Amino acid sequence: MLISRRSALLAGGAGSAALAQKRILRRTDQSSPGGLCLNEDNSHYFYTRAGQKLDEAAVDSWVDQYAGTHVRELMLCPNAMRTSYASSVWDPIWRGYDPKGPDDQPLLASTAPEARKSARRWIHTAWELNQAGIDVYARWIRRARQHGLSPWLSVRMNDVHNVDDERSFLHSEFWRENPHLRRVPYRFTHWNDRAFDYERAEVRAHHFRLIKELAERYDFDGLELDWMRFGYHFRPGQEAAGREILTQFTADVRRLLDGWQHRRGHRIRLGARVPTRPATALGLGYDPVTWARRNLVDLLVVTPFFSSCETDIPIELWKQLLEGSRVTLAAGLEILVRPYPEFKAPLRNSLLTARGAAASFLERGADRVYLFNFMDSDTAMDDLANYPTLLREAGSLSTLRGKPRRHILTFADTWAPGEPRASALPVACEPGRWYPFRLATGPQPAGGRAYVYLGLEGPGEENIRQWEVRLNGEVCPYQGPAPADAPKPEVPLSRFGIPLPSLNRGYNLVELQAKHTARVVWAEIALDL
Repeated sequence: MLISRRSALLAGGAGSAALAQKRILRRTDQSSPGGLCLNEDNSHYFYTRAGQKLDEAAVDSWVDQYAGTHVRELMLCPNAMRTSYASSVWDPIWRGYDPKGPDDQPLLASTAPEARKSARRWIHTAWELNQAGIDVYARWIRRARQHGLSPWLSVRMNDVHNVDDERSFLHSEFWRENPHLRRVPYRFTHWNDRAFDYERAEVRAHHFRLIKELAERYDFDGLELDWMRFGYHFRPGQEAAGREILTQFTADVRRLLDGWQHRRGHRIRLGARVPTRPATALGLGYDPVTWARRNLVDLLVVTPFFSSCETDIPIELWKQLLEGSRVTLAAGLEILVRPYPEFKAPLRNSLLTARGAAASFLERGADRVYLFNFMDSDTAMDDLANYPTLLREAGSLSTLRGKPRRHILTFADTWAPGEPRASALPVACEPGRWYPFRLATGPQPAGGRAYVYLGLEGPGEENIRQWEVRLNGEVCPYQGPAPADAPKPEVPLSRFGIPLPSLNRGYNLVELQAKHTARVVWAEIALDL
């Protein structure tokens, strides 16, 4: 019913059309703070809709779920090493595919048998849509504008999924045929070793051809250069020289878009996804502050890679560095939530933990919260039934106010080569010693209840009650086992009550004095408002 009313308004008379256009302009005005950017990756739609009847109306309807929410920029990713549309300059995902062939056909032969059906769902659905003459990105761009959403394309600049398998269906022939263009040709210890080396002109030209084709083919509001897929673009030790290279590349893309905006009749914005820490960004070959000061980019997304959401992104530092620029600063919220790098369980954010991260980012000055891997199925939040609620709450402090939220201590998952890596957890505790943990918790609540949750390996409950826990110097009495809502560690959580007046806006310091030998593997502040 909501969608039909919107459609009627947009199709109505001159007065209704004018009002609709004003609403669209308000929602796509990037200078105003608040709201969500949402990234839809290059494969999710295709493999989750496999076997369904996908006509033009069905494809359009995917966008409808984001109408009337806090989503302002819809970031549509059309590529990894291959494209999910019929590119003429890169390999489409279906190149080499036989739609009548078996699952172990040459294109899929190197893929593990248990993964072939999922891979084929993606490939076959994209192929079918192309055969039917349906370009999902063109349709999504058009539909987004009808709903007052700002459509962007998000280009993965160096995707290296599954490069341990040289024959994977994911890889382009360009990558397979040019191993000398990889950033670390003398070893293979991590996927990133086999990423392209952007110091090579052939690599930059290869990616620029895709960007040029996208600008010619699609009428988008903005183009995002996703440097965080996968984040490493230069030979070890050549990152400083790389900063000049990526700045020039960004300037070239800006010039290309400026040339197209006269033909499109509107400004075409440029964005970039970079690491959360300014020093790490510089150490990896990015210079986003220069990009902003030279007006090369309009949107800067500071984000973790994937291992965990980072709940303590230094937003204030970025705001200081970007002062005087016109750039919109977005804080990236990843789907996973882990307390430290060696933590094995792939825990996913829930409504309460996503609320916590979003409230903190916005309170610290972020202009947007950027949702990555928060899709509508499969690659999604832990409690998917709450997805519509998240989309209608997480872009504004006013709609987050008074809602329960959780603030989990996590870590930064991206570091430049040779940069010392830091993680607050786990901590091996010795009896009698004090251990501090700092958590950013957003706005100070006006009421409700607040708790410290600790996950301890070692002591039983009868011993945990003897530990002394303080928040900002005030005693937090032991209250027993904590509720077992996901996400959570495998060890039981213990709850300590926080005197509400002691809770600060922003950072809060939890201190605990160990009474027994133990290991802290989880720390959070939960607000029941």
